[in-house]
Amino acid sequence: MAASAWSIAGIRDALVSGCEPAPAPAVACLPSYRWLVVGVVSIGAFMGQVDASIAQLLLPSLEHAFGTSLSAVSWVAVAYLLTMAALMPIFGRLADMLGHKLLYTAGFVVFVIGSGLCGFAPNLPLLVAARVLQAIGGALLSANSVAIVVAAAGPKERGRAVGIQAAAQAIGLCAGPVIGGILLSTLGWQWVFWINVPFGIAGALAGWFILPVTQHLASDARFDFKGALLLGPTLTAFMMVLNEGQAWGATSPAFLGALATGIILLIVFIRAEMRSSSPLLDPRLFRSHAFALANAGSLMSYALLFGIMLLMPFVFERAYLDDPLAAGLRLAIIPIAISLLAPVSGILYDRLGPRVPTLLAMAVCLAGLGYLYTALGDTRADLIHVMIALAIFGVGQGLFTAANNTAIMAAAPPELSGEAGGLLNVTRAFGISMGIASASEMLSWRLAAMGDAGGSTMNVAPALMLEASREVVLFLALFAILAAIASAVQPRNGTISPGK
Repeated sequence: MAASAWSIAGIRDALVSGCEPAPAPAVACLPSYRWLVVGVVSIGAFMGQVDASIAQLLLPSLEHAFGTSLSAVSWVAVAYLLTMAALMPIFGRLADMLGHKLLYTAGFVVFVIGSGLCGFAPNLPLLVAARVLQAIGGALLSANSVAIVVAAAGPKERGRAVGIQAAAQAIGLCAGPVIGGILLSTLGWQWVFWINVPFGIAGALAGWFILPVTQHLASDARFDFKGALLLGPTLTAFMMVLNEGQAWGATSPAFLGALATGIILLIVFIRAEMRSSSPLLDPRLFRSHAFALANAGSLMSYALLFGIMLLMPFVFERAYLDDPLAAGLRLAIIPIAISLLAPVSGILYDRLGPRVPTLLAMAVCLAGLGYLYTALGDTRADLIHVMIALAIFGVGQGLFTAANNTAIMAAAPPELSGEAGGLLNVTRAFGISMGIASASEMLSWRLAAMGDAGGSTMNVAPALMLEASREVVLFLALFAILAAIASAVQPRNGTISPGK
């Protein structure tokens, strides 16, 4: 242990002293310097949300470009999110040892390289591999962004600074489907990735010359190597079950082997974290029932949201024969509604606690899903009702997210707030990947049951696509019901004494 600690300390000292320079003096002396720092971080926040919201719109085009199945192209989204989920807590911990500026700036560089390689990928396996590299850069950015913003703004301006970063994320989430639709309709799918390159280069240069040197690095921090090595394979095993179950079959050796592997790895991971003196994800957090329930609700809500975000581009393009631009514009109504209602969610939490706003939110989501089920008709005249249903659904998601995320952080002990934030990121990323994988799997399964054995949506009759999509909507409603149950048993004020 001593050797490992010495080696981490040595690497940290060498890297920080040699590679984390002070900001340019002409910049650091400006009265608005802290807001320049927030602006640099907002570049990464914008890029990350644009990429997240474009990915689902991209899948129908990739299915056509590579002539493969829906479950195969879904790995373009799932591999990215799985990598993010596995690496964000690791990079967050390493940043406390090595420096936030160092890792954040490196994140831009890796993200740019990964984005460029994605656009040049000649086949689907290489595209998935490039997405993993891109996700490593994304994890470096996401794991360090809040810490940099909070440190730069100081206690008095912290809320305003985090709000600016959240606004950049919201703008990216709303702009993603529109930008993706324009690029797919005009320049081709490769440009969905290449568009990140100029923003990433600008972010890397700005980060190098503007971001402050990390202060108060932990001198005696220990790194949980065992937890870091176990987290990724554990998540991947479960995602293989969700994403490949229909192709393998529920009784196949591959399916049963992946399921057993996931369960065994999860048990080993939990035991390792309970025994670690510096766990990657602290099990003490789950002694609070409120924290555990709010995280369960978060997992379900993100799975629900991105399951719908995965489904609807296929509905628009395959059933209603929209081009990618029209599909992107229609899909944008969900993140727009979320952005508009998120502040209302926070206000309701402050006045009512977590239970009422989150239950109300899931009721609205279920109403939107019910309307969507009935609205998916056979003519383009039904599109107006589909759009209204998606807007209602987005309102429900907007009401849920801020209140539930606040409940998660409020239920965590103050000394574990950093670990709670890291776990929230993991839950979000895994929930998104779970929603994408399960929705694509369900859609593939229903299309196969209705006569399309190829697993592709390219040549499916519009009526068949609509019938299968309605069944996927019913399936996704289960996530809303589970989130509502988790919300219903939440305490009114969002806290329960540990172990009670």
